[in-house]
Amino acid sequence: MILSELNRRINLLPVILIFFAGIVTGCGEQKDKSADDDQYETRAEATTENAEEAKINELSEKEKEDGWYLLFDGESTEGWRGYNKDTFPNGWVIEDGALKVQGSGAGEAGGGGDIIYDKEFKDFELSLEWKVSEGGNSGIFYLAEEIEGEPIYTSAPEMQVLDNERHPDAKLGKDGNRKSGSLYDLMPAEPQNAKPMGEWNQVSIIVYRGTVVHTQNGENVVEYHLWTDDWKEMVKDSKFKDWKNFLNAGGDNKKGFIGLQDHGDDVWFRNIKIKEL
Repeated sequence: MILSELNRRINLLPVILIFFAGIVTGCGEQKDKSADDDQYETRAEATTENAEEAKINELSEKEKEDGWYLLFDGESTEGWRGYNKDTFPNGWVIEDGALKVQGSGAGEAGGGGDIIYDKEFKDFELSLEWKVSEGGNSGIFYLAEEIEGEPIYTSAPEMQVLDNERHPDAKLGKDGNRKSGSLYDLMPAEPQNAKPMGEWNQVSIIVYRGTVVHTQNGENVVEYHLWTDDWKEMVKDSKFKDWKNFLNAGGDNKKGFIGLQDHGDDVWFRNIKIKEL
């Protein structure tokens, strides 16, 4: 009996060894598979980042189908010119795929001046990205008229572009209505979600039959309605109260130019695109 039991156990030994060898091999394969998965995820992340980088100043196929078109391709100033000018001004350059206003250090008194896209728009959605230098200030105008002898801001509402942490405009005005994303000097952006200087902010401006919406970094921050009694009251209590063309933004045809402000600071704009509604 003892001898038979011993023989049986000896015969089972190869089977046991094979079983444990399979477990060890399986663990090794699982480890290798996990390593492969990690490498794949790393490559996938890199591919995604490259794809996102490649989308700067480009339209997706879906955007093209939906009627979007670029106002700036990252390489040329085609379509842009100085406000009340026939040419594109010095003081603005293309840098790393962005339209950059070069700071003069003299505020609105220096530099190349404001620029506009050479087409008037009525109902539209404008989308772009901006970033400012330390203490930077600029703005995005819409429904602007070209009036000889007058600056662009006498006829055009402005979405504020600002380094909220450093520029004194953030502390002026009323209830933060000069901070980033605000309807300048009229309505504060709420919530105030601007990114710090040196970081890109994504914004959009929708104008549709007098209704205007400012969006900043994925959130609606301003909504108002042009040419209404509320609009007239709001302007009446502001520094724009005596500016007839501002009150009647867009003029008789209720359309105008898109403009970018030179306020004497380094500011960058890219991914500028528009969809007419």
